[in-house]
Amino acid sequence: MKTKIYFCTILLSGIFFAGCSSQEKSESTDAKKQVQETTTEVNNEPEKDLAESDTKLQLMENGKIGKYLTDAEGMALYYFAKDQPNTSNCNSDCLENWPAFYSEDFAVPEGFNKEDFGTITRADTGEKQTTYKGYPLYYFVNDGASGDVKGQGVKDVWFIVNSETKFTQ
Repeated sequence: MKTKIYFCTILLSGIFFAGCSSQEKSESTDAKKQVQETTTEVNNEPEKDLAESDTKLQLMENGKIGKYLTDAEGMALYYFAKDQPNTSNCNSDCLENWPAFYSEDFAVPEGFNKEDFGTITRADTGEKQTTYKGYPLYYFVNDGASGDVKGQGVKDVWFIVNSETKFTQ
């Protein structure tokens, strides 16, 4: 008899806790929906899927070098003075230190024209790379954090990009 009482108690407890858990989940989901709807109403824009995150290039400033272009995470973007328009001359070992920057779609900061940005397909790797005024953009491997500009002026051929960047051949 005691076994049946224990069994029934455990069974009823399980059912009770499962019901509470289900209700919490439902309340949590409802609260989440309400926050999303409120956010959408406040911003007056449709809700966006997280996979469609807005990528926005930024313009940051450094006391020594002034304003410069970065990716959405604040990592500096550089150009290689030995590149040619729509052609990268940074290959193999060079790419290990200067990884190519690529973003499918992005917004540009004030002072930049979206039409100045394009995409090339690299001859060596077949991968896409974003360009500014035809010149491929790169990261510097030694820039470990947002705001780092350790690649500026390296070997007098690597430079940050800003709206005043002039490319010479």
